[in-house]
Amino acid sequence: MKYDEALKLVQPPDEKAMQQCAKRWDSIAKPLHSLGKLEAGIIQLAGIGGSSQVRLDRKALVIMCADNGVVSEGVTQSTSEITAIVSENFLDRKSCACIMAAQAGAEVFPVDIGIGRDTRLPKDKKIAYGTKNMLQEPAMTREQAVRAIEAGINTAFELKEKGYHILATGEMGIGNTTTSSAVAAVLLDLPVEAVTGKGAGLSEDGLKRKIDVIRRSIEKHKPDKNDPIDVLSKVGGFDIAGIVGLFLGGAAAKLPVVIDGFISGVAALLALRIEPKVKAYMMPSHQSKENAGKLLLDALGLEPYLTCDMCLGEGTGAIALFPLLDMGLAVYSQMSTFEQIEIEAYQPL
Repeated sequence: MKYDEALKLVQPPDEKAMQQCAKRWDSIAKPLHSLGKLEAGIIQLAGIGGSSQVRLDRKALVIMCADNGVVSEGVTQSTSEITAIVSENFLDRKSCACIMAAQAGAEVFPVDIGIGRDTRLPKDKKIAYGTKNMLQEPAMTREQAVRAIEAGINTAFELKEKGYHILATGEMGIGNTTTSSAVAAVLLDLPVEAVTGKGAGLSEDGLKRKIDVIRRSIEKHKPDKNDPIDVLSKVGGFDIAGIVGLFLGGAAAKLPVVIDGFISGVAALLALRIEPKVKAYMMPSHQSKENAGKLLLDALGLEPYLTCDMCLGEGTGAIALFPLLDMGLAVYSQMSTFEQIEIEAYQPL
């Protein structure tokens, strides 16, 4: 599906289904609204799916995998080769995210959208063998950025057609906290140092170099903060673009999409700036420990379900939301109403 076609399909969630869901919650024999965000989450899912009969039995974690040319500037502790190794580990279900996904009853779908070499992952969504070095030239062309977004859109529709009810977003790409910090600095109109952290473990000198590289890249290419595609193409990454597509495609296909941490949050903000209606289909999971974690959620106007000081990425925070939603849905679906147990219902005060 093309980018423009997907945007035309994004509509507000079903208000009637949300009202029916809220009415069901209020009829359950417990104090009103006492499960807080768990109730709100199920109501949101009802609106997205267009039915008060909410289903979550098929869950997917999509991990967008890509390399970033800016790694050659010494902004990371690891080399780009790690991207390919970890991406193949996803296939073998050996990663942290995969172990958590198995525990949460979710299937894992790693996507090669721009790994620097060929791997055992399919190449049908690969845009290029990594982005360019954004300090020297734009990370990608505008056309590549749109193609990467479309890869994410199509992934969302493919999973919807396969019967999945909710998507979690993840990423793998050495150097992607550098690109995400660059995008965040532009979109939030903040100094680079305010949104840049040590990523997977930089020294103080390494952090200074990372900040300097990001600042000079922004100064050189002058990305337009009012044009999300321009920002993405000049200082972003293919993994970020793919996740943008997951948010847009999820909204177009009427699928809830869970925001992970910093990198996923950057993609969510790009998607929101492209089409504000997608916000109703986004579900925040946790507040990343990365510098810009809270700043991004504030910009999105969302509050996290979890605050666990996590910053691993790969979708680990997004996956951690699934058991909470399952518990909320179990209460919503199984608990008796006030009428059924013949006691007086709580009344709003």
